[in-house]
Amino acid sequence: MAANNSSSAPSPLEKTSLASLDQKLVMAKRYAHEGVIAGTRAAIVAGIATAIPTVASARMLPWARANLNPTAQALIISTVAGSAYFIVADKTVLKTARKNSFKQA
Repeated sequence: MAANNSSSAPSPLEKTSLASLDQKLVMAKRYAHEGVIAGTRAAIVAGIATAIPTVASARMLPWARANLNPTAQALIISTVAGSAYFIVADKTVLKTARKNSFKQA
């Protein structure tokens, strides 16, 4: 009769691989959190840096006053802020993961 491997205790190799997977999951969550923080900061800065000239030009320039209603202004500002968030978050996650992968190698 063959022994059932699912009821036997895990081998040391399996324990190491499960611990390694848990460690990798914890590290991935940390990298993602760092990316979220960096992306949020970048979005705030980009939003402010875009809002000031957009709103000022919509009030002062005749073309912008005629063509940039509040919805268009909000769309411009949110597009720049959203783009900054995703670009910086992605770069931060990749940079952190790359840096730590070189430490482990």
